[in-house]
Amino acid sequence: LFFELALDDVRRAADLLRPAYDKSLGRDGFVSFECTPDLADDSDATVAQALDLWGRVERPNVMIKVPATEAGLLAIEELTARGVNVNVTLLFSVARYEPVIDAYMRGLERRLSAGETLETIASVASFFVSRVDAKVDPLLPADSDLRGRVAIANARLAYARYLDRFGDDPVLADERWRALRAAGARPQRPLWASTATKDPAYSDVLYVEQLIRADVVNTMPEATLRAFADHGRADHVLPAAGLANAILHRAQEAGIDLDAVTAQLEREGVRAFCDSYRELLGRIEAKLASASLAGGASAAV
Repeated sequence: LFFELALDDVRRAADLLRPAYDKSLGRDGFVSFECTPDLADDSDATVAQALDLWGRVERPNVMIKVPATEAGLLAIEELTARGVNVNVTLLFSVARYEPVIDAYMRGLERRLSAGETLETIASVASFFVSRVDAKVDPLLPADSDLRGRVAIANARLAYARYLDRFGDDPVLADERWRALRAAGARPQRPLWASTATKDPAYSDVLYVEQLIRADVVNTMPEATLRAFADHGRADHVLPAAGLANAILHRAQEAGIDLDAVTAQLEREGVRAFCDSYRELLGRIEAKLASASLAGGASAAV
């Protein structure tokens, strides 16, 4: 019942955005729907469910969300090879981003070897932002000038990796990507997720303004979207990669283990999604039970 309701919503949303998809030649206008979070550590089950969802939704401008867990990496490659658009979610660290890129490229290489088309495959890597500061800030002194800056620095280095791996420079571009691009492949675009500001002391458009770049997607909650429409600026300069590295180095000197923080965020993210999913199923079951009882009482009358 959950899938029937949810997939109907996804189809209608995809149809509403289809003109944007067609106008951009398949670059924009996508809707995402995620695999159930209870499968986050089971690559085979994730692939099976994603293929089922992809077949049922029947829209080219849909992406299936797959978490960037260890098991998710195997699923990303397999699904890409099978022609499924993948939104890689719950991505927090640059160290995990690297194998995500490799999984996408391996999937494309497998399609190319099999004689399958690459032009229709789209993917994004969803890098979560504000949750990093929400976890790091309490570990820093109250007067530290690093507060509210670690998440943006972390995202900035992720964008640097995107440029390194998917850049257009014919000399500097990744050799694997040059071959794939020549065969019609599209880059796996970065996507900023969790861009609502958690700390009221910060600007409510902090993570939007500071991370605007070409080719990057930003999925904003409605309140953040309206705030940016009202008073946001699009002329901020993205911090240089060198400055971002310096910020993260200072954070390390201050005792911040970013690898441990991002690993914890990944586990917490999976757990939170599972909790929400179970709560949703519980509510559906309660509604069904209530409807069944009401139907029985009506029949008795």
